[in-house]
Amino acid sequence: MKNALKLAATASVGLVAATPAMAAPAAGADTAFIFDTLLFLIGGFLVMWMAAGFAMLEAGLVRSKNVSMQCLKNIVLYSIAGIMFWIIGYQIAYPGFEDAATGYFGSAGFFYPMQDVAAGIDQGSYSVASDWFFQMVFCATTASIVSGTLAERIKLWPFLIFTVVLTGVIYPVVVSWEWGEGWLDAMDFSDFAGSTLVHSTGGWAALIGAIILGPRLGRYADGKVNVFPGTNIPLATLGTFILWLGWFGFNGASQLAMGTVGDVSDVSRIFVNTNMAACAGVVAVVILTQLLYGKVDVTMVLNGALAGLVSITAEPLTPSVPWALAIGAIGGVIVVFTVPLLDKLKIDDVVGAIPVHLFCGIWGTLAVCLTNTEVPFIAQLTGVIATGIFVMVAAGIIWAILKFTIGLRPTEEEEMMGLDKAEVGVEAYPEFV
Repeated sequence: MKNALKLAATASVGLVAATPAMAAPAAGADTAFIFDTLLFLIGGFLVMWMAAGFAMLEAGLVRSKNVSMQCLKNIVLYSIAGIMFWIIGYQIAYPGFEDAATGYFGSAGFFYPMQDVAAGIDQGSYSVASDWFFQMVFCATTASIVSGTLAERIKLWPFLIFTVVLTGVIYPVVVSWEWGEGWLDAMDFSDFAGSTLVHSTGGWAALIGAIILGPRLGRYADGKVNVFPGTNIPLATLGTFILWLGWFGFNGASQLAMGTVGDVSDVSRIFVNTNMAACAGVVAVVILTQLLYGKVDVTMVLNGALAGLVSITAEPLTPSVPWALAIGAIGGVIVVFTVPLLDKLKIDDVVGAIPVHLFCGIWGTLAVCLTNTEVPFIAQLTGVIATGIFVMVAAGIIWAILKFTIGLRPTEEEEMMGLDKAEVGVEAYPEFV
């Protein structure tokens, strides 16, 4: 749970059960406050660094004529997410429902107040500002998912307007249902670090956006799927490693406490499971693509790592290492089979974000029940379906309004020329022209 109200009640699942003789003395209130706050801050800046990972991954997988646009979108969407989450998003996400069973939409104030200068532990078991920062970077991650899917054929300003709504309203509403103690939380739905609340939310928004926007020019022509190779595989690989690194903050800091021996042990266990799931996703894709195609597809392998990471995110604490490997490997398999499925449906996903974040987010959420028997499967399924319906409808309405007012796509001439020239004015690789 990310909800501050539940932090004190979070149970620790240690790697080794402590006996009375082994028990360490409890940390003082000041010490626990410092370490809990430090966990939020370290986790927060690691997740913030994932914004660089998304930018580099997308810059590597799009064509050279659109690289500057992807870099621009990623730094601006991160900035919009920060402002919108402060103005309204955080207080929608964490309204403190008095009646959890009816907590469908939080009532929010505006301009979230931080703690006073030199505030002490009387304001909670960690710094209020550290908690806000940690939650904000998750919000930005959701918008980054949409950016990659819709690359190369969406205008800048419609995308940014959609980002305002996604980060200020749509994402926070979904978060309020679980981490904000809303109706899904009342059903015992569990999403430790956001396979559904973050990744599937971004994936659903990307899916309906791709359907409404349509594919890139020439992508599906004459009954064929035309491949548009990415510009820079080393850059995409760097982006993947950055995301992998950032995920230790994403999952590890979602323990929400580091003031006890048990909490630190749990964070360590989360790190191991997160890493092993990613490793399994990579190996599964390497083997499967070799068997199916006779060659190993490096771009698919990069997404295999991310697939394993998304899959383990819903429950990185309770699995054993073999279970973490299995969950991550199945995520990799999902990517291999769903990427061509989207092409058959003529849904153009430039970087493969929908298979990774949506489909593996669903898998990871349902897989929670395999290692955490206290979580009811019907609650997990309900959370998946409810998130899909709400995000598809809400995002679809916004995309449709933008399409029929200011328009989503550049002209055919601008798209063929590339959005770097058409909208940014600065080409990433001018010497290639």
